[in-house]
Amino acid sequence: MNILVACERSGIVRDAFISRGHNAVSCDIVPSETDGPHIQDDVLNHLDDGWDMMLAFPPCTHLSVSGARWFAQKRADGRQQRAIEFFLALVKAPIKKKVIENPIGIMSTIYRKPDQIIQPWMFGHPETKAMCLWRFSLPPLEPTNIVEGREHRIHKMAPSPTRGIDRSRMYPGIASAFAAQYGFQTN
Repeated sequence: MNILVACERSGIVRDAFISRGHNAVSCDIVPSETDGPHIQDDVLNHLDDGWDMMLAFPPCTHLSVSGARWFAQKRADGRQQRAIEFFLALVKAPIKKKVIENPIGIMSTIYRKPDQIIQPWMFGHPETKAMCLWRFSLPPLEPTNIVEGREHRIHKMAPSPTRGIDRSRMYPGIASAFAAQYGFQTN
């Protein structure tokens, strides 16, 4: 399958699909952190490129409830509206099979409630980080390795220049589950 991994700089999801024999390409406005097929560009320019599936991880900075105290300013200067429009453009992408991930935030009321909420601890990582999935022509992502330990490492992460990037990095166990469970979806 030809798989677009939108808004991914780490290559973690892309590489999970490649390891299962798929033609997966990440796309982000910044370079990939790892070697592999990557388009450095606005993903909106590539939605019509004949993809069989898209996994999208749009930026959540202006959508997530963790930043609610800044919502008024983000609404006033247009950042939040641009983030909403970008999210909805991914929803409307002409790709039948897709999943869009974002944390708990305003898209649950602006657009619709997510189809599913997953946690890293459901996929082998002893962390708590609610991740909403809006799925299109794909089944629920089934837990693969429920583990003990409900750390809040992401929530408690200290401020740093790379904090946003580090907080948004996909967990390998979830990436592996995406590839294993969605990689066989041919209809």
